[in-house]
Amino acid sequence: MRKSSSAAIALSIGMAVIMLISVAARADQPPGVYTVKDGNKVDEKTLEGWKTWRAMACERCHGPEQEGLVGPALVNSLKTLSKDDFHTTITNGRPEKGMPNFGAVPTVQKNWENLYNYLKGRSEGKIAPGHLYPMNQADAPPPPEGWNKPK
Repeated sequence: MRKSSSAAIALSIGMAVIMLISVAARADQPPGVYTVKDGNKVDEKTLEGWKTWRAMACERCHGPEQEGLVGPALVNSLKTLSKDDFHTTITNGRPEKGMPNFGAVPTVQKNWENLYNYLKGRSEGKIAPGHLYPMNQADAPPPPEGWNKPK
């Protein structure tokens, strides 16, 4: 009995350490990583990326659900576009295709990795289109019905 209780205590301590490490990793997550719950509750960095998307009115060209209009569908592009290529594109633009450069826009330069996180989550089908909320907002409304069903 003594060995089994010692093993249980050791297992409990081990699990507590793992949980603490995972919480610390999320607080300082690397670029290209996002945390999402229920489709529309996201971590702080990803929320900042969504706010940057909104502030720069990217939907004018890329569509409100990133499905493309005069600009490409980012839900498709971000499946293959590397983080470095994404940064180059938003910094330098693609003038020949009508994409302006945002290299001198402080909001974009400060939040480009957060914007990448947001768009990566959309392209992977984990983040719902529309309004996003902080991860801990208990009264956030649910995402649109059927948002994660294939079209």
